[in-house]
Amino acid sequence: MNTKDKLKIIQDLSDLTQTKMAAKIGVSFVALNNWWTGKSQPRKKQEMAIDAMYLEYSGQKTIPETVLLAKKELIVKEASRHKNIREIILKNPDIRDQFMLSLTYNSNKIEGSTLSEDETADIMFNNRMIPDKSLVEQFEVKNHQTALKYLFRQLEDIKKINEELVLKLHSILMNGIRDDAGFYRHHGVRIVGTNVPTANYLKVPKLMKFFFADLNKKPKDIIGHASNIHARFEQIHPFSDGNGRIGRLILTAMLLKSNIAPAVIKQENKRLYYTYLRSAQLKNDFTQLENFICDAVADGFDIVNRK
Repeated sequence: MNTKDKLKIIQDLSDLTQTKMAAKIGVSFVALNNWWTGKSQPRKKQEMAIDAMYLEYSGQKTIPETVLLAKKELIVKEASRHKNIREIILKNPDIRDQFMLSLTYNSNKIEGSTLSEDETADIMFNNRMIPDKSLVEQFEVKNHQTALKYLFRQLEDIKKINEELVLKLHSILMNGIRDDAGFYRHHGVRIVGTNVPTANYLKVPKLMKFFFADLNKKPKDIIGHASNIHARFEQIHPFSDGNGRIGRLILTAMLLKSNIAPAVIKQENKRLYYTYLRSAQLKNDFTQLENFICDAVADGFDIVNRK
């Protein structure tokens, strides 16, 4: 496979523009465009960077066990520096609002929202309506914000993340948007663009009972456990809509319960996120997803530490 083919595949898998792709490789747009058109070829170091990007976005990148272990140890060490992450979020308005914005904007954007981060902030903090945007998208912003507020408050009192909490979060998230808000689906669904099988709707209540039992186990490796639970929830796909956002809210709850900062899964990494989820669900390979969540948690700790 030549350089031009690899670059086109990377763009298809990542949604990166040529300008952003060039920046990730560390070259100018002109240099990358010349590779794209075949006018020139990259040097060895640049070719290696392209190969690394190709493996990453195609889901073939190998994460050394030592690297993943080191990242997990850093997260545990960082968590130990903070007595109570949830309280830090709630008692510091700037940190709280940044999490509210980052988690709401990115989670909705991953699901296809057309709102910008500034528009999302305007809706959340100034209660403004955006004239040329759909009401549903704007409801989704306020609902997600409300769901996060509810979750942050409830985590102080609940011992376990249970069905009641998750159904309540879904009812808040889909309030005014869907008639089945707060209820499991009563029909079949498929995850668009993938061949990942979802659960038969008749089996959803029983599968979710086992899901919550496993979710509340106390593993030594919280990142590994949270990654497994997240992939499992998304494959069950218990709701008619909102599964991605609810799944990420559950992930936030699990991490906070272990005094770890919420994972900020950025919308620009949507394709990688989906690639790693599918690898976990279809190949039972959680390495890349765990590595991805480690990086997202590091972004969360940056908010906690005001970086």
